[in-house]
Amino acid sequence: MADDAPVAIVIHGGAGTFTREGMAPEMVAAYRSTLREAVTTGHRILKQGGSSLDAVTAAIRIMEDSPHFNAGKGAVFNHDGVNELDASIMDGSNLAAGAVAGLQHIRNPIDLARLVMQESRHVMLFGAGAEEFAQEQGMELVSQDYFYTERRWRQLQQTKKLRLSGVEPKIFGTVGAVALDSQGNLAAATSTGGMTDKQYGRIGDSPIIGAGTYADNNSCAVSATGHGEYFIRAAVAHDLCARMSYGGRTLAQAADELVNKKLVDMGGEGGIIALAPNGDIAMVYNSEGMFRAAVRTDGSVSVGIFDDED
Repeated sequence: MADDAPVAIVIHGGAGTFTREGMAPEMVAAYRSTLREAVTTGHRILKQGGSSLDAVTAAIRIMEDSPHFNAGKGAVFNHDGVNELDASIMDGSNLAAGAVAGLQHIRNPIDLARLVMQESRHVMLFGAGAEEFAQEQGMELVSQDYFYTERRWRQLQQTKKLRLSGVEPKIFGTVGAVALDSQGNLAAATSTGGMTDKQYGRIGDSPIIGAGTYADNNSCAVSATGHGEYFIRAAVAHDLCARMSYGGRTLAQAADELVNKKLVDMGGEGGIIALAPNGDIAMVYNSEGMFRAAVRTDGSVSVGIFDDED
């Protein structure tokens, strides 16, 4: 590839029910700042000739280190007051993938997911076994205290009260990234703390290859966010790529069909970010908003949260 080969990156910080009126201006500014930092960091790696895998890993690590997003430091609490983390990553050049679920002591789950992909013979590792593998690979474990934030703790208490009163809240979130590097390779990655007040060892779509994450150089790279049960049932990430490969859809057509038709018909809420080999991007959601940012092949940068932003 030439030095001026097009590169691009798209990230998300979760989709859901939020409005300008419901968010403090300083919180909006903090979200925008972290999104911009994450997407420009990933883009810098791409412009310097780095791989799409390196770019998505770096972008997600920044969001995992932020207390604002439901991943890593900002992860929500489960029913028992414990933070459980999931992540996955996929290499579009060879369909290699790695995923982890049910982590309680890993600061950056995306790093462990990548180690599973590159240093193990498996695709997905869970819980204590995944953390044992992490230690074998030289990763340090952190205490649960690292993940504690007062905001998420209050959110758990409020969610429990709502459920006792018969109201089912929509509290979930994810971070994700997709990238195209100068070699023409795509990569996708996703990381999450799951759903607030989740029980019974519940696992959503984020660590499931084909549901929350998928990448194939022949079609696209995808990261999803939303109510994971629906994204699993619809195999959203893979279905998007399949609609392009076998159905002749453009990225925009496939994304719209999935998010605004299939998921809506099923009752699923959320969105996707996606990137095609030619640099086309999609940031599509059927909720009130989605934290998102992109650097396109022409170098233009966009950061959005609400529905009325590009």
